[in-house]
Amino acid sequence: MRRTKVTQIYKKTGNLRAVQLLLGHTKMDSTVRYLAVELEEALVIAKAIEF
Repeated sequence: MRRTKVTQIYKKTGNLRAVQLLLGHTKMDSTVRYLAVELEEALVIAKAIEF
């Protein structure tokens, strides 16, 4: 259920950083593997939302 919810959040918002925070992951690559999204797609999104 946890994976389903965060996958839905990611798909609706495209906010990989928010999903990373929700999951408590310290590394973005852990979040990418967890969601099973393409690395290139994740990097583009992550760069778009960096602080």
